[in-house]
Amino acid sequence: MTDYAVDEDEVRHVAALARLGLAEGEAAEFAGQFADILEYFEALDEVPEVDAEPELTNVLRPDEVDEGLTQEEALQNAPETEDGRFKGPRVS
Repeated sequence: MTDYAVDEDEVRHVAALARLGLAEGEAAEFAGQFADILEYFEALDEVPEVDAEPELTNVLRPDEVDEGLTQEEALQNAPETEDGRFKGPRVS
């Protein structure tokens, strides 16, 4: 694995881009943590690729078009309607 050196200036730069404030000593602590994270990403590069596509089957039922409600049926139980639409309370 490559030894990643992340210095405190890089940490401060990233923190500034993210608009984060750092307390005294945090830049040094985060520099080590960033280097560890970069090493984890390098380890992921070593994972072999899989060429085989998994066999996928559709487990859902096919879509079926059904007859919907008429406008009158949809509005028949509405407490209040106006011009063929549901009417609700005014929102301010």
